Amino acid sequence: MKIVSGDNKIAVSELVEMAKKMFGNLVKGVVDVEKETMAVDGELHSDEEMLLNENGSKRADVWGINLYPEYFGTDKFIEFDSMINIKPQFDNRGRGVDDAQIRERISEIVKKLIAN
Repeated sequence: MKIVSGDNKIAVSELVEMAKKMFGNLVKGVVDVEKETMAVDGELHSDEEMLLNENGSKRADVWGINLYPEYFGTDKFIEFDSMINIKPQFDNRGRGVDDAQIRERISEIVKKLIAN
């Protein structure tokens, strides 16, 4: 697993290689919307969430996504679907991200963290 930040961006080509090794066409990721960091290349979103938590992230700030490198630059690149997103205490009762502002924030952060 790897933590991606503004100082340590990830290339799309690296995401492609990660996808090939693990799931074929996708890379699981967890984004911290407060710290603007992302963990990638884990088998489970929960593993990536734990890595971010060990580095100071809070449960309320982390959201699970799937990245599809072949669709980079399109609206199919980010999928908001993860068991870690079920957070009834934060009014998110499903696997997606219900709040449109949080989805937009996640998208902006992911774009910042990927180098072409």
